Amino acid sequence: MLYIYDSLSRSKRPLNPREPGKVGIYVCGMTVYDFCHIGHARVLVVFDMVVRYLRSLGLDVTYVRNITDIDDKIIDRAAQQGEPVAALTERFTAAMHEDCAALFVQPPNLEPRATGHIADIVDMVQRLIERDYAYVGGSGDVFFSVRKFPAYGKLSGKSLDDLRVGARVEADESKRDPLDFALWKSAKPDEPYWPSPWGDGRPGWHIECSAMSTRCLGNHFDIHAGGMDLRFPHHENEIAQSVGATGDAFAELWMHNGYVQVDSEKMSKSLDNFFTIREILAQDNFPARMGEIIRYMILSSHYRSPLNFSQQTLDNAKAALTRLYLVLDKVTEITAGTPGQPISVGDAGDWQAYSQRFHEAMNDDFNSPEAIAVLFDLTREINRQLDANRGAVAAALADGLVALAGLLGLINFSPAAFLGTAGGTRFAHNVVEDLSEAAVQRLVDERNTARANRDWQTADRIRNELTAKGVVLEDKPDGSTRWRIE
Repeated sequence: MLYIYDSLSRSKRPLNPREPGKVGIYVCGMTVYDFCHIGHARVLVVFDMVVRYLRSLGLDVTYVRNITDIDDKIIDRAAQQGEPVAALTERFTAAMHEDCAALFVQPPNLEPRATGHIADIVDMVQRLIERDYAYVGGSGDVFFSVRKFPAYGKLSGKSLDDLRVGARVEADESKRDPLDFALWKSAKPDEPYWPSPWGDGRPGWHIECSAMSTRCLGNHFDIHAGGMDLRFPHHENEIAQSVGATGDAFAELWMHNGYVQVDSEKMSKSLDNFFTIREILAQDNFPARMGEIIRYMILSSHYRSPLNFSQQTLDNAKAALTRLYLVLDKVTEITAGTPGQPISVGDAGDWQAYSQRFHEAMNDDFNSPEAIAVLFDLTREINRQLDANRGAVAAALADGLVALAGLLGLINFSPAAFLGTAGGTRFAHNVVEDLSEAAVQRLVDERNTARANRDWQTADRIRNELTAKGVVLEDKPDGSTRWRIE
């Protein structure tokens, strides 16, 4: 049984799909006016992991992740850059898709855009007015009447009285109550607009997700998810307007991933610690590898916990992933050409115990750090099998390691490609300065000749030269040398 922490009830609850064998999940996606940053990366990776695991359980998952392509921030950015709104959003939507691919994030089943659901938004606003949850203000804007919805604040734990006197409440004379929020905004000069019963205008941000989620998944669906920063007011407002418009329960479970800090501080452009995904990818000469490193770093913390991003956490993630790839590389080398009948993973030693522990971790609210710990226990078992000359068992366990890691979206390369060993694909990216693969091998051979001749000065000089260029050497007992790119 899979248990998920529900932000609304503040407890772990079993996943009981409303329709047996099927799960609908809606994740609040990107507002496309800039490049995605590391906080966005966490949302993308975490819920990609969730969907992958749900599907591994045999569930038919409909994954919806929206695109907000009309919003105050978008309009302001387009005006600043002298660019049409549609051109701006198309450009940054394409950039977001590139970032997703770099992080090995699979596409959602549906990716609705707010501008493609204006009719659904207008219909939902009209129903809220008819049910006396909304009204047209003096400015022509349409507002949701928060005090008409008694359950408001249940998700965030905020009381209406506290909100009423809080500093966040924005004064607006066209509102009946400062707590009320906009469902429809009347048209302003030089802004995109659409017709409505209340005049030309555009949707408020919160109503967009209510309309898109219920259109794609129905009035009552299984999981609604997003970043912790959206819990209030965005998700609180979604509940109010969705339940108010439909009379149904909206989302059965609410999931929120934790905040991202940078060097233990809140990420902020004003603090100059704001990093886009593509800036981080560019830190490695092999950006595709860095994408998996970022993904590992994100999954090495529980999705609800705070995540501290730093150069150290990236380095730790790279070192950990390298350990996994090294054991796979070792299995490949030792078992290559080994005679005899291969065995299946189900017959390999204590495989079932490792698999069971992995799934127990994931069934406990997607505990990816504990699941990753199982992968490392499995690597130690593989090494033990190799040391005992049981190559077939080690190979079967290595297949199992790759399969379990795949449920997290990890191990996307061959060991040679990730490590940069001979025969890998990284040399297509010219990552070792002016050295080709053949040039590296030639220097390794020259060093081995020097070692055989006890010319230690030459051997050390070549090692130092290769080390400076990022080539790691591993001398083997038989006198040969394996190498890889650091």
